[in-house]
Amino acid sequence: MQPTFTTIREARHWASVFLQEHNRETRVADLLLEYYLGLTFAQLLAYERDPFPEEKKKGFVCSVRNHASTGVPVQHLIGHAHFYGRDFKVNADVLIPRPETEELVVGVKDWMRTYEITSPVIADIGTGSGVIAITLALETNAKVLAADVSNEALGVAQQNAQALAAEVEFRQGSYLEPFYDQQIDVLVSNPPYIAYKDKKEMDDTVLNFDPELALFAEEEGLAAYKAILNQLQEQPSLIAFEIGYNQGEAVKRLIEVRFPEAAVEVRQDINKKDRMVFATHQRFL
Repeated sequence: MQPTFTTIREARHWASVFLQEHNRETRVADLLLEYYLGLTFAQLLAYERDPFPEEKKKGFVCSVRNHASTGVPVQHLIGHAHFYGRDFKVNADVLIPRPETEELVVGVKDWMRTYEITSPVIADIGTGSGVIAITLALETNAKVLAADVSNEALGVAQQNAQALAAEVEFRQGSYLEPFYDQQIDVLVSNPPYIAYKDKKEMDDTVLNFDPELALFAEEEGLAAYKAILNQLQEQPSLIAFEIGYNQGEAVKRLIEVRFPEAAVEVRQDINKKDRMVFATHQRFL
């Protein structure tokens, strides 16, 4: 049975109630309305008494019901995700970028500014959709390299780079293997870091739709960090990792064992959870 709303306000109310009844976030209603109507959130509120376009109704209702019943992420329904003020194509081959990852990018930019590093070579390991590499290429003067083991993910990243006119050199391979011929100044990575034992606690919108390859790692979620550190021939000027909220001290110890002279710092995100580890080469101390 089709809902009987006629205005934007009624459509928003129907979708919000429907999602709430299915234990989904009501914010999805606004995101889908913005997409189908081509409006900003402020415009949604300003035009809420306007008629809802009849030709948009079927698609909107189907998307709301699809998300409610399956948990398919709204970003997959609309085909893109926001990151650092830009739209990036996403699909089932890549992780949907999280707001916390923006803080990792900010941390790298701040480090470059603090130490007056103007044109480093940055390597983004496990690039996925390319959000980190592309953002750093557009926001700094760095030469940016990016690698992923998944050819499908690299295809998405390359499309994003082309769409945003970002100069990034993409290579296929496991962690640092594609860059043995490169001198890397800044290594940045949001690798798979969820322990397999934590699967049962995860939301279905992530577990059923993000690629498992980009989510889970062996050794209590630490395997990717160990692999990356072991592949480094020498310590870069900066290592910047995104981590799980309970992995700060463990990742910090891994870096300190591999590079005892490094200055290693665990940083919290806006929600006061350990989310990043930054390791600065001793020559900057």
